Amino acid sequence: MPTEPLPTPTEALVSDPELKAALRAHITAVLMARVSQDDNRRVEALREYLAVTQVADLNAADTLAMMVPPLMPALYRRWAGMFAERLFETARQDQLAVLCDGSEENGGALALAFVMFLESERMERQTAEDLRAFGGGGKDDPRADQLADLAASYLRARVANLAQKQAGKQAEKDAASSSEKQGN
Repeated sequence: MPTEPLPTPTEALVSDPELKAALRAHITAVLMARVSQDDNRRVEALREYLAVTQVADLNAADTLAMMVPPLMPALYRRWAGMFAERLFETARQDQLAVLCDGSEENGGALALAFVMFLESERMERQTAEDLRAFGGGGKDDPRADQLADLAASYLRARVANLAQKQAGKQAEKDAASSSEKQGN
């Protein structure tokens, strides 16, 4: 499957600041809706994650889950903004218009692209750095490193879960489309 080359500076990248702001707001809203969760769901997911990967004692997992602060909507917004900027550097305006048309399918495509962006080597380093800074410790603080490692592991698990959900939705859609074609 051939890939389209990156646009050259003379091609139609988003240059209108108002359009860029509107697209960034849409991208951020779509991604935040997909990663946001209420505090009870967050603690439950952390408890399950810790029970499976870190702590055998469920009471200890409960305690640790309650101690970990919410996974920083501000960081998700920051990463969504970095993702949007990368899209503005690499995708043409007409392609972004399709991705930001408000459809569930293209919202899923944005989420999947965001997952791939977060899994990049550059973002692995960036998320670790951001999580370490969020932990409040300096580079030589082992507690900050431990909290950052725990949060990064949890974040990777959430990203993998989001990717799996998106793949499942796409498979369901493909199966439905295939059934429709066979029925006609």
